[in-house]
Amino acid sequence: QVQLVESGGGLVQPGGSLRLSCAASGNIVSIGTMGWYRQAPGKERELVANIISGGSTKYADSVKGRFTISRDNAKNTMYLQMNSLKPEDTAVYLCNVDRILMGIRWYYDSWGQGTQVTVSS
Repeated sequence: QVQLVESGGGLVQPGGSLRLSCAASGNIVSIGTMGWYRQAPGKERELVANIISGGSTKYADSVKGRFTISRDNAKNTMYLQMNSLKPEDTAVYLCNVDRILMGIRWYYDSWGQGTQVTVSS
């Protein structure tokens, strides 16, 4: 069973920063693309950023220049450094892995439980 645990969310003032983490646990052999998504109330879930195992990244236009995604393959952990936060960044942020090899079994499209980010003065 794939377990993805997010942490680092919270309440921050506009212009502030937060760092999210997503840790995968278990008998992990390999992890494919890792990504951060977010979902605000009444809105569809959207991709914030993703990163492949080799390190190439992709960002939503709304966060380019403000957010940085990274991963530590040795720790099976992904990060999202969020700077210059805006009220419109308020959402539940969810971790996703497109595929993960645990033991001899592949698991696809796995999600964490989400962490709330609120940007407000």
